[in-house]
Amino acid sequence: MLAHLLAPILARRGIHYAWVMVALTFATAVTTAAAMSVPGVLLRPLSEEFGWSIGEISAAMATRLVLFGLIAPFAAALMLRYGLRSVVVVAAVLIVAGLAYATQMQAKWQLWLTIGLVLGAASGMTAMVLGATVASRWFTARRGLVMGMMAAAVATGQLIFLPAAAWLGEHWGWRAAVLPGVIGCAICAVAYVLLARDYPADIGLPPYGERDIVHPPRGSAGGAVALSLRTLMEASRNRTFWVLFGTFFVCGLSTNGLVQQHFIPLCGDFGLDAVTAASVLALMGVFDFMGTIGSGWLSDRWDSRWLLFWYYGLRGLSLMWLPFSTFSFWGLSVFAVFFGLDFVATVPPTVKLAAQGFGRDRGPVVFGWVFTGHQLGAATAAFAAGVSRDALNSYLPAFFTAGAICVLAAFAVITLRPAPKPAVLPAE
Repeated sequence: MLAHLLAPILARRGIHYAWVMVALTFATAVTTAAAMSVPGVLLRPLSEEFGWSIGEISAAMATRLVLFGLIAPFAAALMLRYGLRSVVVVAAVLIVAGLAYATQMQAKWQLWLTIGLVLGAASGMTAMVLGATVASRWFTARRGLVMGMMAAAVATGQLIFLPAAAWLGEHWGWRAAVLPGVIGCAICAVAYVLLARDYPADIGLPPYGERDIVHPPRGSAGGAVALSLRTLMEASRNRTFWVLFGTFFVCGLSTNGLVQQHFIPLCGDFGLDAVTAASVLALMGVFDFMGTIGSGWLSDRWDSRWLLFWYYGLRGLSLMWLPFSTFSFWGLSVFAVFFGLDFVATVPPTVKLAAQGFGRDRGPVVFGWVFTGHQLGAATAAFAAGVSRDALNSYLPAFFTAGAICVLAAFAVITLRPAPKPAVLPAE
């Protein structure tokens, strides 16, 4: 009801309601990503309180990242079948419940249940796929820019709240560190219910950049799971899918899995306290915001393959330079600026290549499967870096290895053909 009242008011001022959807989805992505990132601050406090090793805790964190990716393609199909609002509300409720229960945990299985299973599955429902779905449904023009904003929201939310979480954890205990995520998710769920709509046609509007109303596709008779799996089967016959899947695996390995999860304890090994290290990550989040939006702007104008070549190549070089930063605050700040500009700049070109290859409606589902590769890479790094730290008493081999793999991904992505023709998937 509120959307029907607000849309004509905004239209009289020359504002398309698509931008309201961007604002709502941006806020939701920021808060759910903030909730998702909190466990990165908890590694040392949990180890100190319960006596669990960093490797044991990292295994639960890796499970969270795997589910965060595995749920994405099914979330995209659920959005196609049941609507954006229903999926967002269910996810927000699960995040709030999971984090609340996590504050009461006493045993390792509770860590796996709350931080691993519940938080991983729920946050995966509102991650990159939500932004890709909104960008695909509501925008024809400016789609790359909007996807850049959505990707920036996810990555910035994962980083910029870390100093507050670290400060709360240091002064009030690790249980207090989850409060910003819980409160933010609850507020955004209410706002999404009141103001969001699934398609522009629901309020009598065409997508931004078009003149004609685009009617929603009919729901899948086979259900969301069947739709998602059928889309995967069709997409897997296309070489573009596997290149995007593999390079996005490397993206997750080098960012969410390695830097986001282990940067704070890495800095602790070199004498930096958690709040200072988290502040460096927050600075990274600020520059990530600018870099990802800039990447969206560039992806509307330049060949996405070459953008990805430069993003992966420069990211790899920055990771290999990190051990030579002296781990002073200023040295790490230089790393934060450079790495931050590239943190998830890969998302808009990847989404664009998926949309070019698989269409407006199925493109987000295909991207959901590509995003699964991202999170499998993240889980691999989250677990392996923790084990490496326990075994070798150093994180540096993990960072050198990730840098080298990024360089390989840079060369892999340019093997794609330019401007691929859409691969039409079977209609329902």
